[in-house]
Amino acid sequence: MEGIEALMRHVYVFPLVGASLGLIIAAAAFLASLALPAHLVAIVVVMAIYKLCGINHIDGLADFGDGVIAHGPVENKIKAMKDVNTGTGGVVFIVVMLLAAYACLAGMPTRLLPLALVAAEVSAKQSMIAFAANSRSLQKGFGQIMIERTGKREFLIGLVISAAVCAAALGPLGLAMLAFSQAAALCLVWVAKRNFGGATGDGIGASNEVARVVALAAALTLGGVLSWTLW
Repeated sequence: MEGIEALMRHVYVFPLVGASLGLIIAAAAFLASLALPAHLVAIVVVMAIYKLCGINHIDGLADFGDGVIAHGPVENKIKAMKDVNTGTGGVVFIVVMLLAAYACLAGMPTRLLPLALVAAEVSAKQSMIAFAANSRSLQKGFGQIMIERTGKREFLIGLVISAAVCAAALGPLGLAMLAFSQAAALCLVWVAKRNFGGATGDGIGASNEVARVVALAAALTLGGVLSWTLW
């Protein structure tokens, strides 16, 4: 727990973790693209993401989805979110996110894909900070520790680091990916407040998954509009 507490006091380093993960995933994408068509490269990338990052965040997305879909008062929604069994809402949220990720990856130009993966992973980690910094904790746990230790200072430091990495990777396009991912995180803050009255670690995990896909969608959509090559 001492290590967790220390990490949460320096939560602004999350984007650097994202950059490291993004570089490894980008390498997997580049190597796969040398031998495989785009649709299979997309599958390799999805597998690489969850092999490296684990399934904790997407499990949080499933729980978050169960809570959002549940009918009735706030108490019912929180109970559904905390239920260890995955419901229809969680399944739908996961399927939609995986399909969206696959579509973005399969449609991405080969030259753009590796750098977009770096910027997307950085954006996803910064979105976790954005969600925590703008939320109120509902219950004890790792999510509570992050939410209580993350304020505007941590958010701004993380944002500066994220902007530097995204700009170095993709210039204006990288910054646009970061901006859209932060907007997605703030939308999830609103959804969490509206449905649960606050936030848990599940919302933090959901923000990571949603923001990654939003960033990739921004890269795919704006790649032909914004400059992204720095050379």
